[in-house]
Amino acid sequence: MYNLMVICFSSAALFACVKSATPPPCDSEIYCTGPILHQMQSAKLFDDDKYFVDMKLRAAPDVVLSAFHNLSNKFPNKNVPPADLREFLAAHFEDPGTEFEPWTPPDWHDKPKFLGGIADEQLRKWAGEIHSLWKSLGRKIRSSVRDQPELYSQIYMPNPLVVPGGRFRELYYWDSYWVINGLLLSEMTDTASGMIQNFLHLVNRYGFVPNGGRIYYERRSQPPFLTLMVESYYQATQDKEFLRAALPVLEKEHEFWMRNRSLAVKVNGALHVLNRYDGMADLPRPESYTDDLELAEGLTDELKQQLWLDLKAGAESGWDYTSRWFIDGDGHNDGTLRDIRASQVLPVDLNALLCRNEKTLASFHRLLGDGDSAARFDRAAARRLEAMELLLWDAERGAWFDYSLVTFSKHYHFYTSNLAPIWAQCYSRPEMGERAVQYLKGSGALQFPNGVPTSLKDSGQQWDYPNAWPPLQHMLIEGLSKLPSEEAQQLAFDLAQRWIKTNWLAYIKYEAMFEKYDVNGDGKPGGGGEYVVQLGFGWTNGVALQLMDQYGATLASGGRHVSSGLLLPLVTAAALVLQ
Repeated sequence: MYNLMVICFSSAALFACVKSATPPPCDSEIYCTGPILHQMQSAKLFDDDKYFVDMKLRAAPDVVLSAFHNLSNKFPNKNVPPADLREFLAAHFEDPGTEFEPWTPPDWHDKPKFLGGIADEQLRKWAGEIHSLWKSLGRKIRSSVRDQPELYSQIYMPNPLVVPGGRFRELYYWDSYWVINGLLLSEMTDTASGMIQNFLHLVNRYGFVPNGGRIYYERRSQPPFLTLMVESYYQATQDKEFLRAALPVLEKEHEFWMRNRSLAVKVNGALHVLNRYDGMADLPRPESYTDDLELAEGLTDELKQQLWLDLKAGAESGWDYTSRWFIDGDGHNDGTLRDIRASQVLPVDLNALLCRNEKTLASFHRLLGDGDSAARFDRAAARRLEAMELLLWDAERGAWFDYSLVTFSKHYHFYTSNLAPIWAQCYSRPEMGERAVQYLKGSGALQFPNGVPTSLKDSGQQWDYPNAWPPLQHMLIEGLSKLPSEEAQQLAFDLAQRWIKTNWLAYIKYEAMFEKYDVNGDGKPGGGGEYVVQLGFGWTNGVALQLMDQYGATLASGGRHVSSGLLLPLVTAAALVLQ
């Protein structure tokens, strides 16, 4: 399907043999590269660069390109003034959103069973309102996108979908895992099935799932949660035929990650393969074009290309952006966004996720009677587990840490990702899980009453302190809840109570669900990064519903909670709102 290229290099510690099956690039001279993109974005006609690349063309691309060529020839150096650019936009583009038609999920109903398990009356009412938000986030792509794809940056999807919300008007990959889990709790199995079918469709088209449903995302993915989406759906429906049809596509996606995102590190003469993120394109991101241009000012062409590639790798991680990916001149996570080297890190959470995927794929094959294929994925998981414990696990500290391919050493700062193997259940000895609990307790990350911060570094980036993100809270809570000790399970409940309180207080204050929250403010939305905090919000809704389903019998809108190891009274939510 793709042109194969084998690239091998070696050093004292690193051996890489990457079979690069390069996906087809976004070849749009309007949405991905070219003079229209450059001039429109450089003129900063909109507060958000994403707005322009989400607009629909009124005529065929060649007609619009020809018209812009004629317009630009009227001006010195072909630089079109902003007023003329605005006129050109009005004549040749439509506002974002015209690619959708009105749609309400037909499988939505007002009384899913899980609501009955929430004891607190105020939380139960709130959960019902979150359940209603699925209707406002549902989208159906018009058939015109299928019939005239050249007029849109939107990638056509065969089934309706649920979007995150705000500026995120299209399907997003890893967001959708928590959305789908929420939909399944809401008994919206048809909508969940359609979304999974959309992702399977994307793998069949591209060989992997793009970051999101736009052509400018075609050269990068996001954390590969599709296998776990299928697992959630199967657990809810027991539909073996759905599983049987999906399994070859899931294997195809796994192959993409192993062929295009893996590296082997040599330790004591043996090679150990782990995975990383990559960018596959060394141009500015179309949806953040001016940010990337300005960040690269003053660099050589070679360094600009490396920067833009690593910005895309960081975007592929879903953590866009974080000090996790910054490697300064001393090899530490103490740099700035300009020091980003996301492609040169073996991340704990990506490898934990792939380990869980491999175990899940093995279980799927066993369930369908294919013992040989099950054994193949069991071996893959075992190899990864060995590599993770050799390269990422630190027995003295009691946690896993990202591995730098620049310094061939671990990065020891606190990130919630350091505990991802607990969530993935990808570790070999029970005591490792309990050691990780002690690491978390001693990290300083539990001192905040409104959630666990993504890191303890205030870098100004949104995937750092003081922001707390729904998927990371849920992964941490789910992992702790699976540990056998009462201490770990009590901590899981405490963190669930903190997070539900934070979300609920924000909902009371703003009548909204946010994509992220500030750990220092009761109900305060998060901030930082490249855009303002977004409303909606798909994965926030899914996580809140899952936690209220899991702990609904004991969660309270006002009550007692654990903080820094002590039981403290939780003042009523009403009092907090009045402060």
